[in-house]
Amino acid sequence: MRKRFLYQKIYKYLHHKNALVITGMRQVGKTTLMRQLFDEVTNPKLWFDFDNPLEMLVFEDINYDAIYNTLLKESGNKNERLFVFIDEIQNLPEITKIIKYMIDKFNVKFVVTGSSNYYLKNLFPESLSGRKFLFILRPMNFQEYLFFNKKQKLNAAIIEDISINTVFRDYTKYEFQKLEKDYSDFLEYGGFPEVVVTENYETKRLVLKNIFSSFFEKDIRLLSDLKNVRELRNLILLLVPRTGNILDVSKLSSDSGISRLNVYNYLEFLQGVFLIKLIPKFSQSVDRSVAGGKKVYFSDTGLLNLIGRVNDGQLFENAVANQLSSYGELSYYNRRNKAEIDFIVNKEIAFEAKLKATAKDLNRLDILSEKIGIKKSFLISQKYVTVDRTIFPMFI
Repeated sequence: MRKRFLYQKIYKYLHHKNALVITGMRQVGKTTLMRQLFDEVTNPKLWFDFDNPLEMLVFEDINYDAIYNTLLKESGNKNERLFVFIDEIQNLPEITKIIKYMIDKFNVKFVVTGSSNYYLKNLFPESLSGRKFLFILRPMNFQEYLFFNKKQKLNAAIIEDISINTVFRDYTKYEFQKLEKDYSDFLEYGGFPEVVVTENYETKRLVLKNIFSSFFEKDIRLLSDLKNVRELRNLILLLVPRTGNILDVSKLSSDSGISRLNVYNYLEFLQGVFLIKLIPKFSQSVDRSVAGGKKVYFSDTGLLNLIGRVNDGQLFENAVANQLSSYGELSYYNRRNKAEIDFIVNKEIAFEAKLKATAKDLNRLDILSEKIGIKKSFLISQKYVTVDRTIFPMFI
């Protein structure tokens, strides 16, 4: 079975003392990734699935030493380091205290999954502070899409070396056209693993419907105290046409009939469960970037297309936002709504997404980038063009 790109980063820490926490949307491949790590371990090891209440029983003993002795007995451990893998830890929040105790006293290695950053932020006790490495598994980017469809050969060394700096080279029109149809499919159906490896288009849509349904059935029920699901649904529908735009919370509140406070809470929740991403305004000052209005994007274009329809420019910009987020922190620049840079990666490189880039676009981008102290700038064009410093989304 092929491995997600994130596997290579996590594997390096498999024998480190810290717990490894893998989070991300449901059905994004967390359990599969953890199973692949499990298979790599030769030490005594145990697997628990906390979606099964019976598998939580061993951890409900108030005597943590007794829990450890039970784990040793089940694993058949003979003076080797014990590895414990737990799927869906959000179902037993007190597990984190046990993990801390066993890391500190018995050097047990824990690898766990949790379905929501919202959960980790609001419910995850601080007992694991300094004792965990947190990894976010997102829907596949286009490079992974090609890799999983066996249209791109990548070994571990190449995957490890993938960075924003590896995409800056000239591509021929032949290379572009060879992948154009694949990228069109990727825009339409997104990057959830099951969707990516499913060939039938109608089945892809059914899988996406199931993923969205599970969001309402599980994430809302288990990970939040939200009472008005209809309000949340209506807000999501209002966010679709605002894709790629700066959010005006007052306008959202007015249009939806939802209080400003609840709008803020819902947006935090939706970002925490990875349904959307909110990109702040660029500023060299941290305080100013936090204070500015944020642009909204959906974490997967397949889900975006399932929930509602946006224009081609919005869909493409959303896909670019998801792809660039693999390389670091994103922000945008906006000057009084008259001049804008779509994306700035790590406050170092500016990108403008265009359906068909032109030399005029590049000149405008260069001028704006220079004014705010950004030295590198590139166009990302969906259509093939020969404008200088233009890259194409299938190569990001």
